[in-house]
Amino acid sequence: MPVTEGEADIMDVDAVGQALPLNVRMLGRQAYEPVWQAMKTFTETRDETTVDELWFVEHDPVFTQGQAGKAEHVLNPGTIPVVQVDRGGQVTYHGPGQLVVYLLLDVKRSQKGPRAIVSGIEQAIINVLQTYGVESCARPEAPGVYIRNAKIAALGLRFRKQRSYHGLSFNLDMDLEPFSRINPCGYEGLEVTQLIDYVEYFDKQDVAGKLLLSLMEELGYCRIEKTDQGLP
Repeated sequence: MPVTEGEADIMDVDAVGQALPLNVRMLGRQAYEPVWQAMKTFTETRDETTVDELWFVEHDPVFTQGQAGKAEHVLNPGTIPVVQVDRGGQVTYHGPGQLVVYLLLDVKRSQKGPRAIVSGIEQAIINVLQTYGVESCARPEAPGVYIRNAKIAALGLRFRKQRSYHGLSFNLDMDLEPFSRINPCGYEGLEVTQLIDYVEYFDKQDVAGKLLLSLMEELGYCRIEKTDQGLP
């Protein structure tokens, strides 16, 4: 069920019933590599009792190249660094004005397989866009969320020992030029878009709050145990 207007206060989330708790980290703007290393450490050191986490972050400009990434998809990076990472997928861009959410989940405990998690993430983004009157869709052959033929959100996850990390990027109000320096997600000529192209005004914190609620609903989390402002 989509989130609705007025439900986006991320500090006041609860629900009735038996479901999984969640911790949330609101990291602000960060360089990419320290966050990536923290994700790996969290995943490697967690155990069966560790509460799942979502990390909300905005990155300094960076291209990230996934495990299956091919060098020819990085056309002209210029001064923007290219980081080889351990997620799935090809090359993408992160930068200011883009909402990134990392999902550090115990897949076994949630009883959702990787495909169900990917579908839940896509649907959560679609739900949020609907609250702004923007129609979007997912494509089975190319993970992410699209408005007509333009991609507004990308997905790239790593599943290790039935635990996930990495996550999604959602273009809100950013400089899209760096996407022209790559073949986004490995697709030559893929058009990239952002929320500001369809909505005259929105508050980024409101978008983040709506996305948090929608991810919780789609992935089966009932309450937030704690919210932190920094890396673990």
